[in-house]
Amino acid sequence: MTTTPRLLFFMTLALMGALLPFAGLMAEQTQEAEREPGLVLVSTIKGAIGPATSRQIEAAIAKAEERRAEALVLRIDTPGGLVTSTRDIVSAILASDVPVAGYVWPSGGHAASAGTFIIYATGIAAMAPGTNIGAATPVTMGGGGMPGTPQQPPARPGQTEGERTSPSNEEAMSKKATNDAAALIKSLAETHGRNAEWAEEAVREGASLSAREALEKGVVEIVASDIDSLLTQMDGREVVTASGRKILATAGAEVEHVEPGFMVELLALISNPNVAFLLMMIGVYGIIFELSNPGSFGPGILGAICLLLGLYALNQLPLDYAGIALIVLGLTLMAVEAFTPSFGVAGFGGLVAFVFGAAMLVDSENPDFQISWWTIMATAIASAAVLILLLGYMLRAMRRPVATGAEEFAGAEARVLEWAHGEGYVHIHGERWHARGPAELAPHSTVRVEKLDGLTLIVR
Repeated sequence: MTTTPRLLFFMTLALMGALLPFAGLMAEQTQEAEREPGLVLVSTIKGAIGPATSRQIEAAIAKAEERRAEALVLRIDTPGGLVTSTRDIVSAILASDVPVAGYVWPSGGHAASAGTFIIYATGIAAMAPGTNIGAATPVTMGGGGMPGTPQQPPARPGQTEGERTSPSNEEAMSKKATNDAAALIKSLAETHGRNAEWAEEAVREGASLSAREALEKGVVEIVASDIDSLLTQMDGREVVTASGRKILATAGAEVEHVEPGFMVELLALISNPNVAFLLMMIGVYGIIFELSNPGSFGPGILGAICLLLGLYALNQLPLDYAGIALIVLGLTLMAVEAFTPSFGVAGFGGLVAFVFGAAMLVDSENPDFQISWWTIMATAIASAAVLILLLGYMLRAMRRPVATGAEEFAGAEARVLEWAHGEGYVHIHGERWHARGPAELAPHSTVRVEKLDGLTLIVR
């Protein structure tokens, strides 16, 4: 190698060595730029999990994906809710391209039952100090003992031990529901690397944990006192989303709270079984009033709107079809009583069917999604009052003298206008009528009508 090429070679090496630190610095700056914190959306879930909650979370996820948010945080404080809504929420979270974090908040709050499933479905599980999670056992329809440990009823005469220990249909359905819930929460735990054994205990045995215990047992990843602390601890963690694994850059991110939209708030209001039930009743009575008084329009229009809103809200809830059938039968019988009086037989029979149907209408043991007995009794008393008024009006109408036709003249008083030879004209009910009667009657005298003969009154 000659001197000149050798010199060029060493100069090139020296230049590369000088530029190497700058290249490393540029790579670090590029990496920092890629991990620059962005936007984090926060949606607060409070109260029972139902159709409105499902709609709220789906809308929040859609907005987070549209805004290309770094993460969506669900602040949760719930006693539980409907299975159908919970599964819809879990499916929406698992299908999200944006990382979703579940945060049990505030202190004193809890994520019980359905809330436990939602926390397990999120990519990051967190709790505030003073909160708890668990108690996710599906409630049996009959409200009996825990599935898997059924209480044995006393043996009937002639019943074998095998017959005595065989599960009833209710126990079998409860066991199926529990096994299904346990399989779901174990699958969610395995997806995000959480404690699957405790998750199964929460479903089968109703186990519950405090925030610190949940962190120690691997049920949650973070215990944070507020959103800022949560975002700091989330930063740099890897989470699983529908589009693959992502590393979070949430430290110092801009936080924006997502408020429920008008339709979500409306659904939350009318999906309350008591409100939905009252809307349906107002609708039915409004339509009945419109049919009995054609042309009033107002009650019919208001009734139709309330009935449609009530039916839409009830359609979002788990309904018992026997309860629906009894309510329809009850309302039909009460309508029959209103239009074709049957001395209260149809009306009060319909009232009994209505009360039983209302008690059975919503197929859920969750008290937040049951029709209150106060609501049932209030509507039953109002319906009974309407029936009593109709019955009283009918009885009074039966006792009232006939006011039309020939019978209305019998016994009525009339004043003689003209009279001669046993006949003449009298004034009665503001009209002039031809009459026959005694010959000695004189004008301006008062007579009483005996009957109507054709178009002639017979007087005395």
